Amino acid sequence: MTEISPVLSDDQATAYDTIAEMLRGAGVDIEDGVCLPAKAGKTSAMAVMGKAGSGKTLLLAQMCRDLKEAGVDIVSGDYEGRNRKDRRTLAVLAPTNKAASVLRLRGVPATTIHRILYTPVYDPEYERIAEWLMGEGERPEIEGLTDIALDRAQAFFAINKSVPGALAAAGLRGSDFITGWKRREDPLDIGFIDESSMLDDRQFDDLREIFPNLVLFGDPAQLAPVNQSGTMVFDRLADQSKLMLNRVHRQEQDNPILDLAHMLADPQLGFEDFEAEITRIAKHDERVRIGQRVEVDLMARSPVLVWRNATRIRLINAFRSVYDAPDDELLEGEPLICDGIELPLKHRRKRLDLEARGLIKGAQVIYLGPGRKPGFSRLHVIGAEDPQVSAASIVKIEKPDEEEPFIPFAARMGAAFLHGAAVTIHKAQGSQWNTVQVFAPDLWAAARTGRSEAGQALWKRLAYVAITRAQENLFWVVRNRLSRPETPLSVADLKSTPRAPLTLLQETEEI
Repeated sequence: MTEISPVLSDDQATAYDTIAEMLRGAGVDIEDGVCLPAKAGKTSAMAVMGKAGSGKTLLLAQMCRDLKEAGVDIVSGDYEGRNRKDRRTLAVLAPTNKAASVLRLRGVPATTIHRILYTPVYDPEYERIAEWLMGEGERPEIEGLTDIALDRAQAFFAINKSVPGALAAAGLRGSDFITGWKRREDPLDIGFIDESSMLDDRQFDDLREIFPNLVLFGDPAQLAPVNQSGTMVFDRLADQSKLMLNRVHRQEQDNPILDLAHMLADPQLGFEDFEAEITRIAKHDERVRIGQRVEVDLMARSPVLVWRNATRIRLINAFRSVYDAPDDELLEGEPLICDGIELPLKHRRKRLDLEARGLIKGAQVIYLGPGRKPGFSRLHVIGAEDPQVSAASIVKIEKPDEEEPFIPFAARMGAAFLHGAAVTIHKAQGSQWNTVQVFAPDLWAAARTGRSEAGQALWKRLAYVAITRAQENLFWVVRNRLSRPETPLSVADLKSTPRAPLTLLQETEEI
């Protein structure tokens, strides 16, 4: 069945044509389907900016499809195949696992920025399977793998375009065919970066070293990265390299959440007026609700969004208390946030193993239970392409009015985690959930400070980011209360995953 291309609005069409002209200058002609060899030393960067619902993702997805039809190879980070001099490539990247997964759900083969920096080293025997799947070699004959197993791998790859997933479908584990990870040495070609408002200057400079042709997609109304003094990487580009999308496409579907988000642009709008508008909408639209308490059952998969760190810590401890979680262990189903990898330099390979599997700083994780060795945890990485991993873990539970966190259990070193039942709005950028709870008393406190960021009241930027994390339902919580759980914590919803889990970090040695 032929896929019908969406009809682009005037502003989208203008942005499309401008980017196409930039790529034509780099030797990739989308219209005529011509891909010339890349020219050394020629670089260009452009930004497509727009608020939530302006059609940035729709434009990105259309350009991705058209570039593929023109003969550009999509680089996913799984396996890149043989390097050809005349090859032109495109990588679609996002700063977080969750942001990349949102794009993949919309048919865009995206991966994380970190994941593209590190590439897997395949066992030579199983690399033959990868080459065959990529159309670069003949069907291999490998001892221990039947024709049925290879057929399963081929059928999986035809649908999902993932070499690791296809090898897993053949009955292999990650440790069978991936021997390690290495830092990317060769530059890539065209890079589309989603959620670019999250990038800081250092990350932007790293990307410009890798991609001579770079297009940023981002929302200038979001919060700037920490330590950026309210500025975003868009500000470094010349005016002629910045494209603005103004039309709010999703509002045609009568989306009250986006209505609220765009209302925040009114400079005369006060906090009380905004909350009154939320109350008005909630009376006739069930997608927006005024909550008299935090619904604890939602917190295990969708954290409460707060401004103040003290609020976050109080809500986390209240969450654990109502589930009767003991101080010395985690319950299956508790949410965690990766806080980085605590490993010395001599364990660089193990660090790459963990980071390449999605355990990067800020990753959302669900605890599945203890591993086979003390200090190890079985984890589900939300939004990762191969989500289940076992790793040595250091879990920190922060306590109100205590400087040092309580550590219920820990390996000597490994992946460090904070609890994830509540997160700050800054950390929530790049993520989306079907239902989002926003803790309004914190935003009221931000409004009382009178602070501003890049010329806009801080509380408005916080509110904008918080409510646009909601895909379907918004709970505006107005009181500092917590409900009792209706069901116990569970991991049943995570056990049916689209791919067989790959265990790249085996529990044969402690890290």
